[in-house]
Amino acid sequence: MNILNPALKGIIKLRWNSIDNFLLNPDSTQVKVFNSLISAGQFTEYGRAHHFESINHINDFKSKVPVNDYEDLKPYIESMMAGEQNILWNTPITWYAKSSGTTSDKSKFIPVSTEALTECHYKAAKDILALYYHNFPQSGILSGKCLTLGGSHQINQLNQEAFYGDLSAVMIQNLSYFTHLIRTPDISIALMEEWEEKIQKMAESTIQVDVTMIAGVPTWTIVLLKKIFEITGKNNIYEIWPNLELYMHGGVNFTPYESQFKKLIPSTRMNYLENYNASEGFFAAQDVIGRDGMLLFLNHGIFYEFMPIEEYGNKFPKTFQLDEVEVGKNYAIVITTNAGLWRYIVGDTIQFVSINPFRIKVKGRLKHFINAFGEEVIVDNSDAAIAQACKLTHSTVNDYTAAPVYFSENGNGCHEWAIEFDIEPNNLTEFRDILDTNLKAINSDYEAKRHKDIALRKPILHCLPKHSFNNWLKSKGKLGGQHKVPRLNNERAILEEILLFVKSKKTIQ
Repeated sequence: MNILNPALKGIIKLRWNSIDNFLLNPDSTQVKVFNSLISAGQFTEYGRAHHFESINHINDFKSKVPVNDYEDLKPYIESMMAGEQNILWNTPITWYAKSSGTTSDKSKFIPVSTEALTECHYKAAKDILALYYHNFPQSGILSGKCLTLGGSHQINQLNQEAFYGDLSAVMIQNLSYFTHLIRTPDISIALMEEWEEKIQKMAESTIQVDVTMIAGVPTWTIVLLKKIFEITGKNNIYEIWPNLELYMHGGVNFTPYESQFKKLIPSTRMNYLENYNASEGFFAAQDVIGRDGMLLFLNHGIFYEFMPIEEYGNKFPKTFQLDEVEVGKNYAIVITTNAGLWRYIVGDTIQFVSINPFRIKVKGRLKHFINAFGEEVIVDNSDAAIAQACKLTHSTVNDYTAAPVYFSENGNGCHEWAIEFDIEPNNLTEFRDILDTNLKAINSDYEAKRHKDIALRKPILHCLPKHSFNNWLKSKGKLGGQHKVPRLNNERAILEEILLFVKSKKTIQ
């Protein structure tokens, strides 16, 4: 038994008082967060440029500060990465979380302040455990260790004082000594960049550990569990980790993976907890196991605005606060954080499933995307990769759509494409391989998932006859006007409907 368990359990349970406070006082909690952020921000280059000293109310903030995406803040971030300080935030920024890129960059670099680490990411991790203990007061989860499956990027040095890596690497690197005592594997393995070797060593090193909880994206967790079964010859995880009781997941839709997890972990005492975190912040987590929706964290250094979807594209859009939102409506989430992201569009769309307390669920992205495995492929990525494949194969694409093929017992996942050519390439396999190669070059998260086919194998490509998409739209009464085929979908319904509608096609697998 972990000798720290009683003390840690007591500390974690104390977090409930803070959670209970923002549950009872959501609006005043957010106002307090807002005032604290503006007070800090007025001493920065960004704050001076946008007259933070004269902001006395949330409405002043909305009228003076535009909504930003990464491209808007990129010049400021580049200055910070070059060594300048007090640009977006008033305390030194020495860490950056690397995540998938925007339209012009393979990767983006999100500033991570000390405040963001301690008052957002780490505090949220403690609150998740507090919520779990509130559901299961007698849990022994802290008697063992948490197996964390981080990302694939080692810590890299920008200059003498600044470093970057993916968020999980940044968090692991900055954990306290005592926190390291309750997590596994060793940091030397957790931060390995070569995933094939990393999974092997992670499996070997944790087989003898008393793992009580797992945190990580479903894709890699399945790969790890299968590797452990391969090494041990077992087919039930409880023969290896008899006290396992919780899997914490987020980042992708868990539904397609649920049946596989129940086969890999066949126990009714296994619990699943969804969380909503990103490089920009840790936003929410399930407060009631098995209930739809995640509790929005309101006192973690993030001020929230909720933008109606139709306002997207406006620099000064209409946005709502908590006392104005409605259940069941789609909003784009806009954040202001204690790392200097001012009115930043995360890119996700959410719905409130309740407003007492404020629980949300993630509905999708402002742009079409595929993020079934954590690859975060957006239309800008796929359009660029298609264009390059056309250029190199002297072909022309009329239209396309793509969707994920989820993990199965017989193999790992992939992307499946239906493409209608005006001028077909001489070699469809070559076209598919160039498309795949360019997606890896454009998107670092897709590249990581495709590495050695560990998580994603090569794409499946269907070559459709000419006029296939228009004929399909016509059959639905949607030909012309603003109607068009979504190019990327995180679900398979549209792709399968189109493939069923089209009677002939050439397929490359």
